[in-house]
Amino acid sequence: MNKVCKFGGSSVAGAEQFRQVRHIIESDSGRRIVVVSAAGKRSKDDNKLTDLLYLCHAHLTYGVPCNEILQTIAERLISIRDELGLKYDIETELDALRARMNRDMPVDELVSRGEYFTSRLMAEYLGYHFVDASQCIYFGYDGAIARDRTYAAINDAVRKYGKVVIPGFYGSLPSGKIKVMTRGGSDITGALAAAAIDANVYENWTDVSGILMADPRIVPDPKPIERITYAELREMAFMGATVLHEESVQPVREAGIPINIRNTNRPEDPGTLILDSIDDKGDSERFITGIAGRRNFTILTVSKRNMNTSLALRLSLELLDRYHVPVEHITLGLDSFALVASTAALGDNLYAIVADIKKDIQPDDVTLRDQIALVAAVGRKMTFRAGSSGRLFKALGEHGVNIRTIAQGADELSILIGVDNKNYETAVRVMYDGFAG
Repeated sequence: MNKVCKFGGSSVAGAEQFRQVRHIIESDSGRRIVVVSAAGKRSKDDNKLTDLLYLCHAHLTYGVPCNEILQTIAERLISIRDELGLKYDIETELDALRARMNRDMPVDELVSRGEYFTSRLMAEYLGYHFVDASQCIYFGYDGAIARDRTYAAINDAVRKYGKVVIPGFYGSLPSGKIKVMTRGGSDITGALAAAAIDANVYENWTDVSGILMADPRIVPDPKPIERITYAELREMAFMGATVLHEESVQPVREAGIPINIRNTNRPEDPGTLILDSIDDKGDSERFITGIAGRRNFTILTVSKRNMNTSLALRLSLELLDRYHVPVEHITLGLDSFALVASTAALGDNLYAIVADIKKDIQPDDVTLRDQIALVAAVGRKMTFRAGSSGRLFKALGEHGVNIRTIAQGADELSILIGVDNKNYETAVRVMYDGFAG
């Protein structure tokens, strides 16, 4: 069995975490590719290496010395090496980096060094071959991943060396210059590696035992999700759940490779398995997969007697598009419709938008309601359970939560409600207790 393992920053924050990673890798010989993030925080008041490197670049840009920051980075890396008894001459490479650092040094090259140095240490510690991401993760000039070239290079490395460590987060442009991904991009590197070798599973190791059914800051000790489909994952991520880097899903989903979210500090936990489809026949699992939501939306309602709703809706959507305001949800009535958009996206253009709607559509009324939160109950099984919505409304009503808007996804994967911001946490807890607790 071929497995690709990605370890996030918290999983490689210090020497003790390195030991935990090696225990995980050595427990399964199928773990052939290891993708490593830059060393993360060891405690709440600690710093991520990547943050320190971005801070170095800011200092260089404004001509401010960053020797103390570099010393902090060096001490962190050297302490990992020495505690693990490794031989990597990191001082020489750090000196070479320091000699190149000036205000003209590309930020991508500088901040990628967190992953580079952490991966060099991990490769030696595991006894795996180090393969620089600049030699196997390739971008086109348009900034998109050159997948065919990337897959070929990763396969060549695995055929040549057997087991490899690859830094996450960066790759190289056709010119050879280093390019980084958006933050959290190591997830993408791991997904590309899994797709390249047609892995049986892509293991994403982090500091939680899988995806939780609700935000633990709102619901005490929420249950983990054992299995979830990619479609459900997208619904939860869209509604604000912090799950995976969005671009990391596509390569493995296209290849039919499951993702397993695991906890580095609790490797015995099965975590969450993400699959393209799940056969639920005979499965007594709870029918709600998870609950997620976001605050701060505005509901814009347009009303007009005998309105041509289709035409008015199209004009309104085109108008919002001109202002670069994405519409999150739409509800339709016979002589009215309501658009839900992020209050931040509407910004200072809100009243200009309302004025344009009045000019173009000439409605009887345009009303605004802000301070709205959206909460979604996501679950592939909801379509098979009668009375789901009624059960939800009853529970919310009993807790004094007034529903401002409601919608159900066309694929029946989610029931979404809008409530006042002040009732957001109550709504999440009520939905969790009613459907999942």
